[in-house]
Amino acid sequence: MTIKKIIGKVHLWLGFTSGIIVFIIAVTGCLYAFQAEITNMTTSSFRKVAPQNAAFLPPTQVKEIVEKQLPGKHVHSVQYGAKDEALVATFYSAEPEYYYLIYVNPYSGEVLRVKNMDRDFFRIVLMGHYYLWLPDEIGQRIVIYATIIFVLMMITGLILWWPRNKAAAKQRFSIKWNAAWRRKNYDLHNVLGFYMTWVVIFMAITGLVFGWQLLANAIYKGAGGKKSLVYQEPFSDTTKVAQATAITLPVDKLWLQMQQEHKEAEIIEMHFPATTRSSIEVAINTDADTYWRTDYRFFDQYSLNELPVEHIYGRFKDAKGADKLLRMNYDIHIGAIGGVPGKILAFFASLIAASLPITGFMIWWGRRKKKPSR
Repeated sequence: MTIKKIIGKVHLWLGFTSGIIVFIIAVTGCLYAFQAEITNMTTSSFRKVAPQNAAFLPPTQVKEIVEKQLPGKHVHSVQYGAKDEALVATFYSAEPEYYYLIYVNPYSGEVLRVKNMDRDFFRIVLMGHYYLWLPDEIGQRIVIYATIIFVLMMITGLILWWPRNKAAAKQRFSIKWNAAWRRKNYDLHNVLGFYMTWVVIFMAITGLVFGWQLLANAIYKGAGGKKSLVYQEPFSDTTKVAQATAITLPVDKLWLQMQQEHKEAEIIEMHFPATTRSSIEVAINTDADTYWRTDYRFFDQYSLNELPVEHIYGRFKDAKGADKLLRMNYDIHIGAIGGVPGKILAFFASLIAASLPITGFMIWWGRRKKKPSR
């Protein structure tokens, strides 16, 4: 048996092992590619407000308004956007588990919509993409293994695609549309697979970075990174509680301060401290379409002194090259780093990746059913 035939067998059995899972991951990724654009378009009735020449309501006042909608639940954060956008209050907890978004008119305080994110279409899609709708640890592990196998399949597929001579090379770059269905299916598998191989491998690796800490650390350290990739909240100094009586409404004070210091911000998200030890986190994003340039700042809830962090999710001006690379990972994965063209590329790459297990299975099935020649 030749080396190419051995590689063909490996490619086949890797496909049998991971095909269905790869199909689910790719289809859900394809559906999620334009999540932001579709969500903005379909929710404009309550996401958009008439801009006014007036100040936004401060976070603490918004907190009092939204808590009446979901009594007993913790307000995680309040996000401010453009003058014609509703502000968004997030209720989130891991235990007990809940996740709600409440849209509020930033001028009048009118509650425009209470949204249970457990019923949100794109969140359901995302849970399938991350966990196959299984318990988190089990689903994530399966997704990691299937993605690793898929990367190996793409490499073996490229070896199988490689033409032996110039004559064969002509058939490797185009689809013969007027051929029989078996030949068309073969060309779809090989030609489309080749054109999207590098994009799909890149998307697979960036996807693995989310769940496979070993790979994430290897890439980060290899790029010269020296910080931690694990998010750790800095704590407030609880010995200063007695001295904090002069500071009223600390979140509101920081909100006003952030507006002055970050006038170019498109999004300012204020996080309320969950416990007496928690810090006040502020996320300031200068580009609402991506995440990697976001400034994450932490403040002692009693003294309002800024607290340093040892992980990569701190001030953007303090981020080094390796920090920025890992910060970009999500925006690279979904194509947002390249704007609309990047998302289009990610969409078609995911679509083709979803088609490969199907066309590959049809090639195998067609060969099994092929009648022996006389």
